Amino acid sequence: MKLTKYQHACFTVEKDDQMLVVDPGEFSSDFLPANNIVAIVLTHEHADHYDPEQLAAIMDKNPEAVIVGHPDVISKIEVFKTQSVNAGDKLTVGLFSLEFFGSTHALIHRSKPPVANLGVLVNELLYYPGDSFTLPGRTVDTLALPAGGPWMKVGEAMDFLEVVKPRLAFPTHDAVLSDIGKNMVDAWFAGFSKTLGTDYERLDGPIEI
Repeated sequence: MKLTKYQHACFTVEKDDQMLVVDPGEFSSDFLPANNIVAIVLTHEHADHYDPEQLAAIMDKNPEAVIVGHPDVISKIEVFKTQSVNAGDKLTVGLFSLEFFGSTHALIHRSKPPVANLGVLVNELLYYPGDSFTLPGRTVDTLALPAGGPWMKVGEAMDFLEVVKPRLAFPTHDAVLSDIGKNMVDAWFAGFSKTLGTDYERLDGPIEI
């Protein structure tokens, strides 16, 4: 599978000319939809993960694609083909097997009630927790590791990485960080990953996983 990371929390996975898109939000302006997209996964309803304009652009080129997410975010989508899922559900779309985990966005502050959030495991290889540190409960090859946001701190991400202990980890959810901030978390994550036997890499282009 070919993995491509875009700004902030968006990434794509491509297999045999079929593409899966995850969290095409409003900060992911470098993502331009191809015409081979079979599914879009939305981990939750926040605008940096769910952007109606991005979805419309995707669906314009891929009218048969299905948008997959928790019922709370799917309820906001009235026009396109959708599929609601909950934690524990498994779904196959085209060449992609999807399994979902967790239920709630990490707490930002007690004054702001958390929204629903689902982590997703793609083809039993790539795990992404959305805006949470929900564990997959199994060994995974590749981990999309949250690197910045109002709901997390670096130590929590490192603890999460230590438990999951993937072969490869790459940073995500980092548009909120300056270049200095990205360099700082990369240094922390890379140094800690070495002690775990994990490769940590900031993805600047497509890679095979």
